[in-house]
Order: sequence, then structure tokens, then C-alpha cells
Amino acid sequence: MAKTTAPLRLGIAGLGTVGTGIVRILQNNPDLIEARAGRKIEIAAVTARDKAKDRGVDLSAYAWAQDPVALAQRDDVDVYVELVGGDEGPAKLSMEAAIAAGKDVVTANKALLAMHGQALAEAAEDAGRVIRYEAAVAGGIPVIKSLLEGLAGNEIKRVMGVMNGTCNYILTRMESAGLPYEEVFAEADALGYLEADPNLDVGGIDAGHKLALLSAISFGTQVDFAGVELEGIGAISIEDIRQAADMGYRIKLLGVAQMTGRGMEQRMSPCLVPASSPLGQLEGGTNMVVLEGDEVGQIVLRGAGAGSGPTASAVMGDVIDIARGTRLPTFGQPAKTLRAARSARAAVSAPYYLRMQLMDKPGALAKVAKSLGEAGISIDQMRQYGHEDTSAPVLIVTHKTTRSAIDEAISDCRSSGVVIGDPVALRIESV
Repeated sequence: MAKTTAPLRLGIAGLGTVGTGIVRILQNNPDLIEARAGRKIEIAAVTARDKAKDRGVDLSAYAWAQDPVALAQRDDVDVYVELVGGDEGPAKLSMEAAIAAGKDVVTANKALLAMHGQALAEAAEDAGRVIRYEAAVAGGIPVIKSLLEGLAGNEIKRVMGVMNGTCNYILTRMESAGLPYEEVFAEADALGYLEADPNLDVGGIDAGHKLALLSAISFGTQVDFAGVELEGIGAISIEDIRQAADMGYRIKLLGVAQMTGRGMEQRMSPCLVPASSPLGQLEGGTNMVVLEGDEVGQIVLRGAGAGSGPTASAVMGDVIDIARGTRLPTFGQPAKTLRAARSARAAVSAPYYLRMQLMDKPGALAKVAKSLGEAGISIDQMRQYGHEDTSAPVLIVTHKTTRSAIDEAISDCRSSGVVIGDPVALRIESV
């Protein structure tokens, strides 16, 4: 069949920083994009909440649609670009409408795909349409393309990474400035780094959505966000940051997914990583994803995880692939062949860092050691620091153990009557 040379016409829903970034790319580089895509790429129509808002780009040449669903159904739109956000409402309805109307879809919406990816992928593939979503994971880093194409011949052994720039900014800022979490959180909020619901960032939810998508591609499973163990960074103290540094580690909100004999392990949680490792050296709002394949070994991808330019760049990469005629299943293989994942909670053992506040009374430390021993946990290092009037902070590094054993020991420590407040337990990850 002859390749079409007709222009590829876009309908863009959402004109925030990413949507306007796409408009700028197409207005600034039309000839370059046409040369690389093999055909013109044009914007046919757009929509957003406020038509009158000044967005710093000229939109006068484009039709204005009443709402995202109306845009998705227009006859003059070939590719629906969904930048509305959210896992329900207009985003979901408009994507379903676009597929039903015979449109391909490009989106940056990780929440929508994490919650409804299987159904949307099946609908798109049944209709002969594609859903592309490079911008949904790690901004400008081409991690989806790497898994779908460059590493397609590999059995993926493990996926891990720092996938939320806001959390990485907070943790590295705490360390560099010696500031407590609450102060840096307020600073990040004032700078506009946090989502409207900050828990999406600091609670690990945003990054967990991304990990669920990478897991589906990597292991041939249906997207299973409910199977991601989520733990945010709110309990991390400046003392944890300092003590980790003393031991040669840095704390990162780290996503890890791997297939084990017991099932698929997916977790997004604060971990200690070696300070000398690529992940340990990651600063500020930068993202990093590490892919491990049976043939290629370890691949490290690093770059801007958010922002107008990087995210718009990822969207345009998907659009250009569609213009070239590249047609791939949403998650790398036909959606109906994806198997349901069996979740395995922290199946792989690792050392753990524990911090707890003990009552300053005889036998307190012995009770903690007894609780750890009864849970089958061996202590590698233990130290007390900053002794206070009525309590004593204690740090423990264990030998390899499981999270279930750690939880059992912590529960027993709480019931012993010598622990004040909630202990902090952080996995020490091998990277």
C-alpha cells in the first residue's frame, strides 16, 4: 500500500505548558518535522477550559472545539492529542470517543493509562488504532520507545528508577541545604513544583502510575497499579539523610519492578542507594530509569522528567512515529495476550535501614534486638546518636531480609512499650 503524503492533522485537548509547547514546536520547526516525518504535520483544532486566555502562542489559525469529546470526534482530526489529565471525566471520555471515531491517540496521561490502560488498549487494537504515551513516563526520556523497540529482543529482568522530579528535588535539597522536610516541602510548593494534590507527588502515586506502565511493557502483564506498593517521602527526616550519607548512601524515591518466582514485585518507596551509583548521583528534578535485559545488560536513561519542552518533545516523537506509519500494540504485544499479574509483596530480600526512637530506660535496646531476632532478622550495624532527656534515637542496618519480616519486627517493637512514635524502615537497594 502506498504511503500517504497527506498532512497529518492534530486535535490538541489541553493548552497548558505541554500543549503550548507542542504548538511552538510545530510553528518553529515545520520544515524539519516534515522532512523527518515524511509528510506535513498540522494542527487542525484545539480546546481548553478558557478560550480567551493569553497563552503566549498564536492560536488564530486553528479551529476551537467546544470540549475534548467534540474535538476527538471532528472529521478534520487524524490524531487526538490528550493533555487534559485525570483518570476519569473528560480525559477518559474523549479518549474513548477518539478511538470509536477511528482516531489514533497520543497522550501524556499516566494516571488514565494506569487505571484503564487494559480496556483502552483492547479498544484501540480492536479498532485498528494506536495509543502512544511516551510523555506519560519520565518526560523527555525515551524509556517507552526503548522498551517497545530497542530492547524488544530482551527478557527484561528489572526496571527501576527515580520518576518524580519533585521528590528528587526535595530529597536532594534537604541534603544540600541541611533543611527539614517540612521546610523544603513548603519551598517546593511556593516554586510551583507540586501537583494541586501534593500527595500525588510526595505520596509516590504519580511515580507509581509510571512504574505500572513500565511493568506492563517489560513483563507482558496487564497494567496493575493496585499491585504497586506505595510509600511516600513524608517520614524522611534530615537525620535519615545525614545518617545515610555517613554510610555512603543517598535516599531516593525509587521505583522497582521485577518478576519473581512468587509473582511480580512492584514498589515505589524511599530507598537507600549507593552514593557513587548513577541513581545516587542524580540531583534536583532530573529523572533516571534503569533497564536491565538478559542480553543487553544494564541501560541507564537520564534526563528532564517534566516541563514544557521535554514533555512536548516526547509527544511530538509519538506524533512523528504515527506520521511515518509506525504501528505498535499499546504495551508491546497484543493487549488480549497480556496476562494478569500475580502480585508479590517485597519478595526479594535486601538489607534495611531502621530508625526508631527508644525510651531511655534499661533493657530497651535488648527488647528491640529480641524482636528483630524473633523475626529472623540479623543485625549488621547498630548505633545510638543524639541522646535526649527521655529518649534515645537508634539506627540499625540489617543483613538481607524481607519486608514482611521487617513489618513483623516493627509490630513487635511497638507492642514492647519501648518505642516512641513510628519507626522508619528503608530498603537498601542494590543498583
